[in-house]
Order: sequence, then C-alpha cells, then structure tokens
Amino acid sequence: MFKTTFIGAAVAAIAATGALAQDFPQRPVQVVVPYSAGGSTDLSMRVVADAFERIFDDSTMVVRNQPGGGGAIGSSAAVNARADGYTLGAGAQGPLVIKPLIGGNDYQLDDVEFIGLYARSLQVMVACADAPFSDYDSFIDYAGENAPQVGNSGAGGANQISAEAFAAAADISIESVPFNGSSEARTACIGGHIDAMVASPAEAKSASDAGQMTPLFVMEDERIDLFPDTPTAVEKGVDFTWSSWKGLIGPKGMDEATLTWLRDAVEQIATDEQFRETLTDMGEFVTFEDGEAFEARARRDMETSRTVLENLGMLGMNN
Repeated sequence: MFKTTFIGAAVAAIAATGALAQDFPQRPVQVVVPYSAGGSTDLSMRVVADAFERIFDDSTMVVRNQPGGGGAIGSSAAVNARADGYTLGAGAQGPLVIKPLIGGNDYQLDDVEFIGLYARSLQVMVACADAPFSDYDSFIDYAGENAPQVGNSGAGGANQISAEAFAAAADISIESVPFNGSSEARTACIGGHIDAMVASPAEAKSASDAGQMTPLFVMEDERIDLFPDTPTAVEKGVDFTWSSWKGLIGPKGMDEATLTWLRDAVEQIATDEQFRETLTDMGEFVTFEDGEAFEARARRDMETSRTVLENLGMLGMNN
C-alpha cells in the first residue's frame, strides 16, 4: 500500500513539474535592459524578443529600458525582481562583473541567475592616425620603451579593463585615456590625438577601410573572418582573450521547471538561423553558452577585472 502510494505521489510530482513547464509563460515576459534605447545591448535584445515571439507561438516578450548608474539600476531591477520568470534582465559585462567591484550597487554576482548567453561583442586593438606603429610587433616594441595612449569608452569600463589586462599579460606599459563613450574615442583616434584604442570589429572595419585606423590584433583565440590578416594575441604568444557579452539573466529562486524552460528557449533562439543572420548583420558574434558556461565566463572576467581595478586603485572606490 505504501509503495503504491509513494509511486503515485512521484508520478504526480513529475506530472506537475511537466505542467509547470508547459504552462509557462502564461503572460508577457519582461526583460529589463540596463541601458538607453538604441545601443547594442538594447538592439540585440529586441532581436531576441522578436525571435522569442516567432519561435514560441502566443508568447510575448516586452523589452523595458531602465538606464542609469552605469547599468546598475536596470540590472538591480532584474536581479531583485520576483522570482517567477516574468521579469528578467539583459545580462551585460559592465554592470554584472565590473560594477560590483567598483561599488555603488546593491547586488553581487552570486545574486544573479545566469540563463544563457547568446552573443559576444569582439574587441580589436587598432592603431590610430599617425601612430608610431602599424602592426602587432611594432606596437609591442614601441610599448616596451614607451607608454602609448590607448583610448577607451569610459573609466573602469570593459574597454579599459581589456586594454590594461592585455598590457599586464604582454608585460608592456600603456596610458589609458578614457572618453565619454566609444564615439568620442573613435573621433580622437581618427584625429590622431591618441595612439591606439580598443574598438569593435565593425568600428575597426569601416575606419580601416577608410584608412583611418589600422587593426593590430584581435582579442580572440583565433582570427576572425572580418580581419583574416590580423593576428590574435594568442598566436603571438600572449595568452589573452576578451570580449563583451550579451545574455539573459534573472533573479535567484526561480522554480526548476521555469528555469529549464527559459534556458531551453535561449538555446533555441541562439541557434535559430534567422536570429543568427540578423545579429551577425548587426556586427555581433553569435555565441550560445548555457547557464553554467555563461556564469563561468562571468566569473573569469570578474577575476581579470579585479586584478586590473586593484592595480588602478579603483577596487571598491564607490563603496
């Protein structure tokens, strides 16, 4: 009698879990983007939302912009939301990995549920107009004797972290020059006011085609199609890679069935051909990583960032 009752209870529990998975979502899923409308994180998430509604019939995904605090305000809203799966966040490197190290936010990486990564923004080091170097080797030689001015899109941001971390790995010196956004850094680079900058492949491609920048190396394991003649730091003997990333996150505490459904959804979206083509045309590097791999990437980036920020005297500066 007990055995029969136990088996019946187990079957009922499994059926209930399956029902939960099938029933989700029953209303629109909201995704908080921690930046203003029109940026790459916002635009890519809107492509995710379109794919979500196309792939999952009768399902709705609403993108809500909540900028401020370097991405901390919107990220906080997602991380501290009710854990029912209906309020999620656009997971970005700056607010999740770098901001908690600098301080001034109310969450830590342990508070984040990593659902899945769907894209990365690659980074290229480029020589600016009139720079005293034009390829990787001459850049390293110059930086061994001098400290080239390397522009970035903001103090303590991902571009400064990547440039400083590379310099440490390559045992060279640089002088980081922060600007108010990548467009200002790009203008200074084209004008020859700095020696180099960290750029996206799309930025580097258009400027190099116009003779305004020269790509030096790509921060990937392997060369990329956009710059087949540009080496990686890895092939030059420096074990360094870095990219910004975009994924879906949520609060801790979601039930397992809902979390599994969401993780499967990110995988279906990231491997959908139409989605991949659209995002690739936007200059993104479509990459799927499940929640575990996504979290591992974030934790690696946090340790890299911690070392750089500590060296710069920026660790915990806003606490």
